[in-house]
Amino acid sequence: MNLAINKEIESFANGYETMVGERGVTLSGGQKQRVSIARALLKNAPILILDDCLSAVDAQTEKKILGHLEKYLVKTTTIIITHRIFTHLHFDQIIVMEDGQIIEKGTHDQLIALDGEYAWMYKMQKDPAPAGESEEIELEFE
Repeated sequence: MNLAINKEIESFANGYETMVGERGVTLSGGQKQRVSIARALLKNAPILILDDCLSAVDAQTEKKILGHLEKYLVKTTTIIITHRIFTHLHFDQIIVMEDGQIIEKGTHDQLIALDGEYAWMYKMQKDPAPAGESEEIELEFE
């Protein structure tokens, strides 16, 4: 299993036997997330829930993790809760929620064709506004 964490763990003073402190206080946020994902995959549970599982890793590490993660996801029912759109992973069903309600569902291609909220999020993540061209928000204080 390679989730871009093995080499880091092996570089710790005592490798896999290193004490990381209560609740992993000596690990970075990204390291905690990668260790948690690896532990969950090693369990081989029939259902896996990943809640914003890559929010603390950089884009390059995220790409590596997702490249290795897909082969493990085909073996289990997986629910991924995220604000990011992972187009290079195949999902049987994508559910878009807003205010606790399902507003769209389908495959990536179906949701892009629908041209709704998912398509908007995809476009925003794929082509963010260039520096200096972001939407300005004016705040008024009384």
